[in-house]
Amino acid sequence: MGLVGRDRLRRTRLGASLGVGVLALAACAQAGATTTARPMRGPSPSATPVAAPSPTPSASIGEGEGTLRVLTFQGYVEYGGTDSQVNWLTPFERESGCVVKLDRVRTSEEMAVRFATGAYDAVSPAPDLAGLLVAQGKVAPLETALVEDYPRIPKRLRELPGLREDGKVYGIPYLWGVNRVVYQQGGPQGPSALYGTSSAAIRNSPLSIADAALALGGRRPEAKRKDPFQLTPAQLDAAMRLLAEGEGLDRVYWDGSLDLVRALSAGPARIAQALPYHLDLFQRAGRPMKALAGVPMTGWVDSWMLAARPASPNCGYRWLNWVSSASAQRSAAAWTGLAPANPEACGGQARRMCEIYHVRDSRWLRDVVFATRPTRDCGGRGGECTDYTEWAERWKQLLK
Repeated sequence: MGLVGRDRLRRTRLGASLGVGVLALAACAQAGATTTARPMRGPSPSATPVAAPSPTPSASIGEGEGTLRVLTFQGYVEYGGTDSQVNWLTPFERESGCVVKLDRVRTSEEMAVRFATGAYDAVSPAPDLAGLLVAQGKVAPLETALVEDYPRIPKRLRELPGLREDGKVYGIPYLWGVNRVVYQQGGPQGPSALYGTSSAAIRNSPLSIADAALALGGRRPEAKRKDPFQLTPAQLDAAMRLLAEGEGLDRVYWDGSLDLVRALSAGPARIAQALPYHLDLFQRAGRPMKALAGVPMTGWVDSWMLAARPASPNCGYRWLNWVSSASAQRSAAAWTGLAPANPEACGGQARRMCEIYHVRDSRWLRDVVFATRPTRDCGGRGGECTDYTEWAERWKQLLK
């Protein structure tokens, strides 16, 4: 569920305007660059050089066409333009012989508009867009045998409904995250406490409705649904009522990490929907922040897909091999503050991210419900559910 980043200028202004609290967090983020992640999809002046290139892609992939057109989120592919030491694109070009024409966006909405032009070979959609691209036939089924590291990605991530349809694979998992309820003082009375106060920070995304539905299931068992991303009209209404309970002037709907840090450091928020990266950042800065434990959580997986009719399919498969490799995912995880899909990436600069996301802990991950695009047929299971368009409209009404 692609998070929106901010640029270096914005971060500098934020530190100047918020004072000691945020400066302490910034200092924490810059200390020990090999073990502390960079702000979400944003640059860092102290990033560590990327690892060596991944192994050569499968010999059964044809000769590269010369150019590959790539569409992704800010920070998901770095070429040294932000920091000369943060570059996992140039090694790919050198190894593959494919020159990448890179476009980067900040939101799924912007990505959908760009991709609709037909100008791209490869794209990295969040679940809200991935499911739509598959349903519309705008991305191609993949030959996973041509992707060397695909078997190393955990089965649970590989087989998410949004990445598969009718036995065909459409997406290669890249990075993933988890939404947690974090708080500064006292102890919240269950996950629904996030919604009972206006002094809260909630991710600005229609898919945050699923978190409310999950919390509501704990408060009212009769409202519980196995998949909080597939809600009936009545369940959607109930989730929206819960979201509106604590609505007030102090409520913050955050888009990027800086918005959340500002709300928790110098703003009104005392409880928030946040990532493990954010919790780790505050704790390493000496701030008393905890996460609600022992409750189900929502999460998401961003993947790589190929266009239905790519102009450069061979370069496309070489790209899929690169972005699923341990070396590329190690660099991406450390830079974005997200978890790598390939556990082999859990070393060096990405070690800390793997620890705080419990990448190798299958028991912890059982509490994570990964996002799929809401659909009227309840994710293909039958019934009458609400689709993503309805969720987006209800979310828009909430924020008015």
